[in-house]
Amino acid sequence: MSESVHTGEPALHQGAVATRLNWLRAGVLGANDGIVSVAGLVVGVAGATTNRSTLFTAGIAGLVAGALSMAAGEFVSVSTQRDTQQALLVTERRELEEMPEQELAELTQIYVDKGLSPTLASQVAEELTAHDGLRAHADAELGLDPDEVARPWQAAWTSAAAFTLGALIPLLAVLLTPAAVRVPACFVAVVVALALTGALSAQLGGAGRRRAATRTIIGGAAAMAVTYGIGTLVGRGV
Repeated sequence: MSESVHTGEPALHQGAVATRLNWLRAGVLGANDGIVSVAGLVVGVAGATTNRSTLFTAGIAGLVAGALSMAAGEFVSVSTQRDTQQALLVTERRELEEMPEQELAELTQIYVDKGLSPTLASQVAEELTAHDGLRAHADAELGLDPDEVARPWQAAWTSAAAFTLGALIPLLAVLLTPAAVRVPACFVAVVVALALTGALSAQLGGAGRRRAATRTIIGGAAAMAVTYGIGTLVGRGV
């Protein structure tokens, strides 16, 4: 029998890696959201006015509001996920204490369903249960690692930071360039940033980078075009 069957360590390691990848993917998507949201805002305002102070105020307001919204949303969502995970672990721990034989039989059947012979499956279930029963059953039955439950505050800060970093790209592009080239400079900076985030998120998900980057760029460009057009119309009307 291989070492991975006796200890289950590679499976746990894969679970930890998957959790880190999920956090990284969430960070990339948060940065992408910050880029598109604030780019649309500042380009829209730039269509209405060339006043740098107004652009700065609007951009900072959009950045702060977006970051706080992302943080609050992630905190609520991940808190719910964490509560669910903890409730499942409490239930699993109680079942292991109250009905160990039924739980052992259930774990054995899981390994039989995965292709092990009944004898080998029984041996694996017994050894893993003896080593760390809660971890073994949580991993096999629930797909959970007791040490890798969701962290609401970490999710909130990660989302807020990612959104802020993404939002700074269009904001700085608008503020640090002359009025005559402000919108084109922002457009170029956003397209490059979206291409990078789109390709990275596709790579993390194992999808095609070119298609993902193209889709992201088209969405961001459309958002900027629409908001710039609206800002221009509103600015002329005022």
